[in-house]
Amino acid sequence: MAVKIRLTRIGRHKDPFFRIVAADSRYARDGRYIEQIGYLDPAKGVENAVIDEELALKWLAQGATPSDTVRAIFNRKGLLAKNAAKKAPAKKASKAPKAEKAPKAEKAEKKPAAKKAAKKAE
Repeated sequence: MAVKIRLTRIGRHKDPFFRIVAADSRYARDGRYIEQIGYLDPAKGVENAVIDEELALKWLAQGATPSDTVRAIFNRKGLLAKNAAKKAPAKKASKAPKAEKAPKAEKAEKKPAAKKAAKKAE
């Protein structure tokens, strides 16, 4: 099940109001959802969006993908930075240092140059 964090539209004609929800990607835009994370009134602006940070971070940690609009809202609220900070220590501890791959890249660069020089010599 692919979970997305997205907006569902509620409100009346020409007066939109959005809920920020975690929903299965197969559900309709305004259909059922798993959990409500917050809400947004576009008339008041994105800065006044109300988001439950604990729920948002929980869903991001579980691998939910935010929509472009929700990603922008989370970025303004600083939630994406908090989520990245939580993930960073875990990644550093699990990765072992790897050998550098720079010598291979140099060899790849030398071969085309040698071929061009051989063609010019002919």
